[in-house]
Amino acid sequence: MSELVSLLESLPPGLLYGAIAALAGLENVIPPLPADTGVALGAFLAGRGFLDPWAVFGITWTVNVGSGAAVYLLARRYGRPAFRGTLGRRLLSERTIGRIEREYERHGGYGIFLSRLLPVWRGVVMPFAGLAGVSAPRALVPLLLASAVWYGLLIYVVVTLGANLDALLALLRRVNHVLGVAALAAAVALALWIWRRLKR
Repeated sequence: MSELVSLLESLPPGLLYGAIAALAGLENVIPPLPADTGVALGAFLAGRGFLDPWAVFGITWTVNVGSGAAVYLLARRYGRPAFRGTLGRRLLSERTIGRIEREYERHGGYGIFLSRLLPVWRGVVMPFAGLAGVSAPRALVPLLLASAVWYGLLIYVVVTLGANLDALLALLRRVNHVLGVAALAAAVALALWIWRRLKR
């Protein structure tokens, strides 16, 4: 792992900031992308004095929120028409979209906030919020807060406690596994709920 650190420290800081920004932004488009690992590496380098921790946080937060908001706005503007065709109705019927809307009405703000803390799931919640027609303040404020909490906490812990990169990445993997199990459980529960409602 020391070879990786040496390689990263040999690169220009601007290139590293750009890679962090790309991962943080693409996470909302390709949910399985390991944005957390990229941000943790950036925070580790900040802890070693190679990058600025505030810059790592600011870039991560701004780009992650910006891409999440863009996905939400695109889904809100174009999502419903995309599911009106034959294939679209098979994937997600108007009736199912109506149920999703009701769930967002019930759990809107705090549901978005909690979902944005879960890996993979965080990349799915914003397009569904747009599809369900959740108002911009009700969707974007939880996005802003959850992204600040998650990435702020991740960067703070890595910068202040990080001396051993292997141990930090192992800890991050364990945390993401636990959160991933929670996200999977939430996805299974949602799928079962939709399936039962469709059978009625």
